[in-house]
Amino acid sequence: MHINDAAYIAGLFDGEGHVECKYYKKEDGYKKTQMRISMRIQMTDESVLRWVCETLGVGTVRKKNRSPSIKKHWKDSWIYSVRFREALYVCKELWPFAQTKLHKIEQIIDHYEPEFSDDNVVSIEDYRK
Repeated sequence: MHINDAAYIAGLFDGEGHVECKYYKKEDGYKKTQMRISMRIQMTDESVLRWVCETLGVGTVRKKNRSPSIKKHWKDSWIYSVRFREALYVCKELWPFAQTKLHKIEQIIDHYEPEFSDDNVVSIEDYRK
């Protein structure tokens, strides 16, 4: 990925995105806690989100379901989302450029790779292997 693309996508996550990395208890009676890891960007411009998905090579883009009570003049909303190990790949690509979401991005990286350094960033081809 080109450095400018990574910086732009990091800016999208910082401004429009949501990065979640939190522990929760399972509801099925087990005592074990699990980590919920996800990243998403929601906006009205579908083409930008499709470009993000294509550039990163991971994740999905879907139209957000609108409730009947939403005002008719509002535009449709689209969501780019990525979860778990794919989110790790995205975090490693965006880490050098992130600002406001840096802490959450580092939490995701630390969850999977406690010994992460800038030398460990992998290409999408290596990730898919």
